[in-house]
Amino acid sequence: FIFNFNFGLLNSAFKLFGLKPQMWLNNPKLVIPSLVLMSLWGIVGNMVIYLAGLQSVPQELYEAASMDGANNFMKLIKITLPMMSPIIFFNLIMGVIGSFQTFTQSYIMTKGGPNGASMFYMLNLYDQAFQKFNMGYASALAWILFIVILFFTSLIFKSSVAWVYYEAAVKTGNKKKMKGSEGG
Repeated sequence: FIFNFNFGLLNSAFKLFGLKPQMWLNNPKLVIPSLVLMSLWGIVGNMVIYLAGLQSVPQELYEAASMDGANNFMKLIKITLPMMSPIIFFNLIMGVIGSFQTFTQSYIMTKGGPNGASMFYMLNLYDQAFQKFNMGYASALAWILFIVILFFTSLIFKSSVAWVYYEAAVKTGNKKKMKGSEGG
């Protein structure tokens, strides 16, 4: 409905501005940007999670910072981001895993075309397993995918010690999470 050459919304908007209609899903140079544009619909779920996290930040912290003379930027850096870091961490992990598992959009809209321009890893895995019946090769691809996802999520988990703030660690006196706070 959006990317159709003849009656799609995007090409209709292009015609209104006097621009030439595009073959969005049939052009190897435009198919990936088209799929990225389409995947922006999925950002709504993350926004709901961020909104819930923002609503859970105690207003007393902002009031105390205002009384201490903090400006909006300092409130963002010192209050909002640390309090939102577990939510950012969760969405980052889910985004990394989801990005490696891109399948549905490409399968439904292009079947990996044109000329293999949208043949993502998961679509190739599916093709090997269920179209060509190379189950051994597809299993090997699945294990490689698992190892790659495990590697990247492990990196994020290891780095989270430096940037994810957990309020419970401060309340229990865990010194590991309270680096630099002994003197202040």
